[in-house]
Order: sequence, then C-alpha cells, then structure tokens
Amino acid sequence: MTSLFSNDLVSPKVLETLPEGYTCRALQRGDYKLGHLDVLRGLTHVGEITEREWIERFDALKESNGTYYVAVLVQKDGDVEKRIVGTGTLVVEKKFLYKLGVQGHIEDIAIAEDQQGKRLGLNLLQFLGHIAEKTGCYKTILDCSPAKEGFYVKCGYEKAGLEMHCYYDAEAQKHRV
Repeated sequence: MTSLFSNDLVSPKVLETLPEGYTCRALQRGDYKLGHLDVLRGLTHVGEITEREWIERFDALKESNGTYYVAVLVQKDGDVEKRIVGTGTLVVEKKFLYKLGVQGHIEDIAIAEDQQGKRLGLNLLQFLGHIAEKTGCYKTILDCSPAKEGFYVKCGYEKAGLEMHCYYDAEAQKHRV
C-alpha cells in the first residue's frame, strides 16, 4: 500500500507507548475504506467526498514531497487493521525567518469519540513532533478552540498569540471550518 511518507520518519519510541492493539503510521492510499473521514467528521464539517476524490487529494499531497505528513492511529485485531481511530497532520513550511528556518504546523488532530481518554491524542502529537524534528522544524505551532487549550498545554504546548481568520468561501464560513 502506498504511504504518504516514509517509515523512516516513524518513531519507534512512540509506537512502544501505544496501548496494545493500536499502531500509528503514515496515511495510506487505501485509508478511505478504514474510516479516515469518519474520524475527521468528529472534529468538523467534512462534506460528501467520494473515494475517488479522496484518492485524488491523497495523490496531490504525496506529490508535495516534504510538505504534508498525515498520520493515523489504527485499531487492530491481531495483525488486521480494523479502523482508523485518530488522525493528525503536520504541514512543513519553509521560511525566510530564523535563518531560513522550517516551521511545522499541526492541523486536524482528531480522535474518535469512543477512543478518547486513552492518551491517543498525546501519542499522535508525539508522533507528529518526532517527524517535525526529523524534518528540521525548529518549532511546531497549532490553533485550537479554548475548550481544547488545556489538553494541548498538558502535551507541552504554550499559549502564544491569537488566531485570526478571513473567509473567502460562504459555505466554509457557515460551517466555521
């Protein structure tokens, strides 16, 4: 199965901390069928996306070598992957600031509602943080709702500013995505 990024970026240390019956890996081309969008629907409005459209987006992300790192947490039954229960994205931005630095943006962190409370969100952030370090990021940043601030503080993030946005799409504004 085609993965979005190389297994060389996977942290063995993070994999060891996962509860039994779970793994964390790169998003794969067949993950539409394992419920990737179902997990994201628990985070925000996703819309109706066909498998073909999902695969086209996957391929576009894959072609953007070194920019998009989508990770998934997968619940397993033995060696068989049952379903995706978590997902998160690291977007790597090359900057002119800080000595031509590289900054990571953490996006779309979602854990299935029935899987929350198992430290899977922390595991996912550590997994993405490892990739950020390996790809040369000097820091990662993220935006979150006030309700999630405490979770991210527990995971080692600190408040550093204020999010602002300006919509150019009326439907996106309606759903506040």
